[in-house]
This record gives sequence, structure tokens and C-alpha cells, in this order.
Amino acid sequence: MVIGAGAGLSASAGFTYGGARFRQHFGDFAARYGFGDMYSGGFYPFPDPEAYWAYWSRFIALNRYQAPPKPVYETLLKLVEGKDYFVLTTNVDHCFQKAGFDKKRLFYTQGDYGLFQCSGPCCQETWDNEALVREMVARQRDLRVPTQLVPHCPHCGRPLTMNLRADETFVQDAGWYRAAGQYQDFLGRHRHCATLYLELGVGGNTPGIIKYPFWRRTAENPKAVYACVNEGEAFCPAEIAKRSICIDGDIGAVLQRLG
Repeated sequence: MVIGAGAGLSASAGFTYGGARFRQHFGDFAARYGFGDMYSGGFYPFPDPEAYWAYWSRFIALNRYQAPPKPVYETLLKLVEGKDYFVLTTNVDHCFQKAGFDKKRLFYTQGDYGLFQCSGPCCQETWDNEALVREMVARQRDLRVPTQLVPHCPHCGRPLTMNLRADETFVQDAGWYRAAGQYQDFLGRHRHCATLYLELGVGGNTPGIIKYPFWRRTAENPKAVYACVNEGEAFCPAEIAKRSICIDGDIGAVLQRLG
């Protein structure tokens, strides 16, 4: 089984970026700066690094270091326990690892909220940020962090930033390449096996990472089955329709019924 997971899976688990959850945790930022959801806040031109990291430290603490409100990932884990699986995800919240999935069966291709990298970058290194993020959250006042907590690269002194694939500066560190190798090895060993390509909550932003490869591998392997669960976006090409299952519905509810 190859699981491909997108933002819809975390949204089903309660990791929504707007509405009541946004107002509860970022109402003060909304009142001062005028943006209406966490996603928009990520692009806001904050006046200085202290304000920027006040927002981002709170965002990371909430979406990386807290568990989702609903146990959707735990439900999925129960369904795959004892099976030969691998997870490819464009999500950067590490909900799979927090739920207890084997980290050797995970490839977070787009980065990790829990890692910093040089903004240059001057090197292909990343650094865990949990301790500093938690300190920023604890010590921020008036929507600002103390200047001494603003992170800088230990090698060149440039500002650090999140390890997220936004442009050509994204750092693929040793851990990224190790996970990529494990994923390719899994695909190679199961190339001609009976395989389920299970796509969960993948939209149209980056279809070349999960959706299109899943379609292609299903088409190439007559023993493969493609399954897609996605509210409002469950579909497949006609070429593989006879070996496809497309379910338009909430992922958490669907997984719960399967359990």
C-alpha cells in the first residue's frame, strides 16, 4: 500500500486555517494586521523580524507541536498496522509521526514546520526548532518576540527561515534524501505487486507529486488499484476507471466506517 496524503487529510483531522480556530489562536493578530486566516498571515509583510517570529512561532507551535483535534491519523494507522505500506505526503505538519506511524515509512517531500534552514541558503543543513519556538511563544509580548530570540544561521549569520518548499532556496538535507531513497526503494520492490495507491485529500496545487504518479503507476501495473478519498475532488482518468475507487466525502468519516 502506498498512501499519498495532502492538505485535505489534515483539514479532516481539524487542522483548519480559518474560522473559529483562527479566531481563537490569532484574533489579536487579525485585529492588528487585518488578515482573516492563518494562510494569509503567512504571507503578511510584518514590520520587523520580532513581529514576524511572534506570528510564526505561534503558528508552528499550534500546527506542528500540537495534536490535531480529531483522531483521523490514528484511525488511519489502525487500518494499516500490520500491512506493508509507505507514506508520501506534501503536508508539513508531521501528523503522521505524531500519530505513531513508523518514521522509516514516511517521506515529507515538501519540508517540515519543525525545521529551520538558512534563508540563503549557505548550506544544506536544517535545525530542529521546537525549543526555540516554544520559548518565542512563551516570551512574546505585544505580538513581538525579544530581539535576541530572532534566529540566524550559525554559519553565515543570515536569518533562518522555515524548511518549506516555496522556491529554489528549499534545503533538501540528509534526512530528506534518506526518506526519498526509502520511498524509491519501496516503489521498486513493489513495482509488479498487487498494490493499493491510496490518495487522501490531495488537491490540484501540486498534482505532479502524488496524483499524477499514482495514476501512472496504476496504469502501468495491472495488479494495482487506485483509491481516492477527497471531499469535492474525487476523480480519476478513464484509463484506470475499472481499477479505481473514488469516494467524495469527509476522509475522517470514511476511514471510521472502514475501521
